[in-house]
Amino acid sequence: MHFERLLKDATSQGIDVNERPLTGHIKGLYCDNVIWINKNLSTTKEKYCVLAEELGHYHTTVGDILDQSKLSNRKQEQRARSWAYERIVPLAKIVQAHKEHIRNRFELAEFLGITETFLDFALDRYKDKYGKAVDFQGYTICFEPLGVIEWFDKNF
Repeated sequence: MHFERLLKDATSQGIDVNERPLTGHIKGLYCDNVIWINKNLSTTKEKYCVLAEELGHYHTTVGDILDQSKLSNRKQEQRARSWAYERIVPLAKIVQAHKEHIRNRFELAEFLGITETFLDFALDRYKDKYGKAVDFQGYTICFEPLGVIEWFDKNF
């Protein structure tokens, strides 16, 4: 469901998405409005995470950034990943999961339709961006340890 929705978004933006066997450890590639996803990925969740990251490249990167020994390319890679994290693990969804009594990382990853590894990377990115916690729409989202606090008086 999540993968199909993101696939529809990509198509509506004029991006072709193809599944093909890719060599080595390559999970996905983006170039010239075409995304290739490794057909050999074992789960739809993993394909969803890869598609999100490749869409991040569409929205945030310029040129050939395959050579990750260059600092500018690593920065663009990080921007694409950050875009993906914020797209499919938005703070609002973490709050929604709390309201639906999701109680651990495994359940949160299931709720979001993503891999636990992708969730861990997203939470690490949020920690880098906000610190150990962030106030969000009357809640405090703690990244270490993971949890959501709902305040009684949201006007203080």
